[in-house]
Amino acid sequence: MEYKAFTTKNLHQIKQLQEFPEEFFKEIELLSAIYPVKTNNYVIDELIDWKNVPDDPIFRMNFPNKEMLIPEHYERITEALRHGKGSEEFKTAVNDIRMELNPHPAEQLQHNVPLLDGKPAKGLQHKYRETVLFFPKEGQTCHAYCTFCFRWPQFIHEREMKIMAEERDILVRYLRVHPEVTNILFTGGDPLIISSKILRFYIEPLLSEEFSHIHTIRIGTKALSYWPYRFTQDKDSQELLDLFRMVIGNGKQLAIMAHFNHYRELETEATQKAIKAVLQTGALIRTQSPLLKHINDSSEIWKKLWRMQLGLGCIPYYMFIARDTGAKHYFEVPLTNAYKIYREAYSQISGLGRTVRGPSMSAAPGKIHILGILETKLGKFFILQFLQARNPEWVRKPFLTKYNPKATWISELEPAFDEKKFFWEEELTQMDKEASQNLDIIWDDDGE
Repeated sequence: MEYKAFTTKNLHQIKQLQEFPEEFFKEIELLSAIYPVKTNNYVIDELIDWKNVPDDPIFRMNFPNKEMLIPEHYERITEALRHGKGSEEFKTAVNDIRMELNPHPAEQLQHNVPLLDGKPAKGLQHKYRETVLFFPKEGQTCHAYCTFCFRWPQFIHEREMKIMAEERDILVRYLRVHPEVTNILFTGGDPLIISSKILRFYIEPLLSEEFSHIHTIRIGTKALSYWPYRFTQDKDSQELLDLFRMVIGNGKQLAIMAHFNHYRELETEATQKAIKAVLQTGALIRTQSPLLKHINDSSEIWKKLWRMQLGLGCIPYYMFIARDTGAKHYFEVPLTNAYKIYREAYSQISGLGRTVRGPSMSAAPGKIHILGILETKLGKFFILQFLQARNPEWVRKPFLTKYNPKATWISELEPAFDEKKFFWEEELTQMDKEASQNLDIIWDDDGE
């Protein structure tokens, strides 16, 4: 199958959409001004159940609907539309709404970007000691976009909103002075949108003796779901698989961090063949997904999802809480429900699947894991811990919060008992202050 992308420029070419009223199409077109829309012929023909649209989960993952904007934002953009899409009024409304959607959650622009030679290392994030995230400039798109993606600013036409490496050698330069880093995560966008030749350019230097401290290379991708032919039929598929074998052959671990949000994505022959092809190289496939209302908010879906992954040789890795950005109000699930769904699904899979961790919030201080809900004579509490943290000393240190059945994020929880702050808050505040001071110095030095 030859890849064909569909964006707002050619959505009319999707024959299945032509069966719906014109207003249905116009709503998608309008909302795409806020949430970028991109899908492809495989998703359209193989994954979406068009008889179940608009309720089909894969359709909701690819096409925005009115409810993904709060009423105030929807009214603002429809009012601005009266002036025309090319008008300053419309452009201003779009930009204002985007800024109110928390485009870069968990302070990833302010405090995750490290310094190299006294300047921000653009295209890198170094939040946790052992792990560096790398955003190659060629990987600033995906085979299809998810409406819930917390990296949606990567896909809009505002360069300052993007996280990407403009210098091709910045990763190796940074790693030369950071021997504490043991693993690299290639992310984006989707790194597997990149040609195998360019991907090899980035990965091959990491296999040398100079970078013996790098043990693991990870690639975060949705390609196994949204374009499985990347591994089997594309013109450079064999070159990609050979690159995977090269990584393994040089003594490194290679983990494909696959995003599967619904078991439907695993049911096609194309995806199952792609999974087999990847595993035959010696690479591992670890799977992860946020918990999403309207998509996968039931223990039955997660049970089936994890069981299918295990049957195909994948390793269930994370259940995330939807991040506090974009259409979070549409996709969010209360933490108490998230824990219930996780626990029920987890209890129905074999021991091999109990590698999966969750529910987990990727927040400013780190990955916060909901361990459970505790009922005592003193009240009801959430038990939380860090799986990863800005300060490694915080990891696996349980702490309690007051029980809040409506809470969907750590910011909506309060410390238990008479504590005024969580044990990590003062140190995090100091970290934020120091990071801000560094940025202020950099801007001053640049004369801006």
